[in-house]
Amino acid sequence: MSLDISTLYLVAALVAAMLGALLLFFWRQERIPALGWWGTAYLLGAVSIGAWVLIGARLGGPVLLAVNIIGFLACGMVWTAARVFHGRRPSVVGLAAGAAIWAATVFFAGEAPFLDTVVSAAIVAAYAALTASELWSERRSTMRSRWPALVIPVLHGAVLMLPIALGGLLSSHDDAFQPNSVWVMIFAIELVLYAVGTVFIIFMMVSDRTVRAHKAAASIDPLTGLLNRRGFSEATARMIEREAKAGRPVTVMIFDIDHFKSINDRFGHPAGDEVLKLFAAVITANLRITDLIGRIGGEEFAAMLPCAIDETVLAAERVRLAFAGCGIEVDDAPIDTTVSIGVAGGPADTELDVLLASADTALYRAKRGGRNRVEVAAEEPLSLDESRRRQVEQASVRKASVVRQTGSVVGVAQ
Repeated sequence: MSLDISTLYLVAALVAAMLGALLLFFWRQERIPALGWWGTAYLLGAVSIGAWVLIGARLGGPVLLAVNIIGFLACGMVWTAARVFHGRRPSVVGLAAGAAIWAATVFFAGEAPFLDTVVSAAIVAAYAALTASELWSERRSTMRSRWPALVIPVLHGAVLMLPIALGGLLSSHDDAFQPNSVWVMIFAIELVLYAVGTVFIIFMMVSDRTVRAHKAAASIDPLTGLLNRRGFSEATARMIEREAKAGRPVTVMIFDIDHFKSINDRFGHPAGDEVLKLFAAVITANLRITDLIGRIGGEEFAAMLPCAIDETVLAAERVRLAFAGCGIEVDDAPIDTTVSIGVAGGPADTELDVLLASADTALYRAKRGGRNRVEVAAEEPLSLDESRRRQVEQASVRKASVVRQTGSVVGVAQ
């Protein structure tokens, strides 16, 4: 069965046009700039292919030149869309370079049609490689579309360059690129598959990024920009597991801003929010980038450090002194910015709940001791299983004591 090459290319143009319209629709809905670039590129590609099939081959000359330039601009826009998707600036020079190189080739080598074909395929293959490089640059393990994002553009470039590379071995250059040659038919079919596959990858990447954004939003405190309690628990669990494998200890700090309720009562909640944001900035500036920080309550913050307790105490003092020296005012009235800190450390496999409970005990000792101070847990915390077992034993002892006291009271009454 023979396939009509013109029909195949028209199908490719229609598929590209529909996909471009779909991408532009989602761009208007989601306001993701890269989708607008991709959608426009697909529409330009559809125009280029359709015009080349319907009128370009017959009219030739300036019309064919314009049609091909539009096609190369579409390839450049696909690469530009990948750049924009990763937050990079569009490159106008890079976008137009392919069209400019091809136009120069046609102008200076008009009598060498095979050279035009080689340059055309090389330009498209180069844009495919650049697009693959941009899509691959987002090296996140959660990004399921990493491998297809690399493989599909590379295969597209390979399909373009293979007949050129093998043309001298398989047949003459002129025969390899005849309108009815097998390579032209393969490229027409691959063009449809490439268009569909690339859009599939685009939606996978957008979906992955949206999921990550929602997950990050669910783990971040909107006021301070720090981890919330859920995000802090998840991040510290990973840190504890990592440090346990290496046999290194971890330590926890709990911070409680002193007299925070009185700040809200005297100056209002907006002033209290400013104090919270100020403390978040102070703690972030005085801890390392590898330390985990979170807001776990109203005016309570926590941090986990992958280091020995002595280093953590020094960091806690640094935070305390920095916050105490802020000296902010509201309506010309000074606000005392002090914080009480409890510190606890334990072996590498100590659970977060146990560390927090131990640090919380040290925090309340700092509160009772006059506030604006750092206190360290008196003893190393137990493991969570041991802690629960001890709590059960203590509850049993208390229950037995109550039963004995009740029996004594009943005996006396009798």
